[in-house]
Amino acid sequence: MSSNEIIKQIEASQMKQEIADFNVGDTVIVYAKIKEGNRERIQAFEGTVLKRQGGSNRETFTVRKNSNGVGVEKTWPLHSPSIEKIEVTRRGKVRRAKLNYLRERVGKRAKVKEAVK
Repeated sequence: MSSNEIIKQIEASQMKQEIADFNVGDTVIVYAKIKEGNRERIQAFEGTVLKRQGGSNRETFTVRKNSNGVGVEKTWPLHSPSIEKIEVTRRGKVRRAKLNYLRERVGKRAKVKEAVK
């Protein structure tokens, strides 16, 4: 067995089975586990998905939200054990893969149109 096949097997064992179906532009709530001392709690982070990049078990996604007038971005590995679940609240209608232009925008201009079903 080659080393490449061994790496693929290890990566496959680390991948999650159930992943929420979300894309760039969607508004999601990410429920992340946070350790504080010996306690563990779940914190929700709601925002717009700016990008998804990578593949296999290395895939990451970035979520941006405005908190008290300050833009906050967080990037998580998609298959991270620290993510409890990802919940999609709105589907966004976008025409590009990376929404970096949203960083310069404020207020209503920073909104993404909702996709019509």
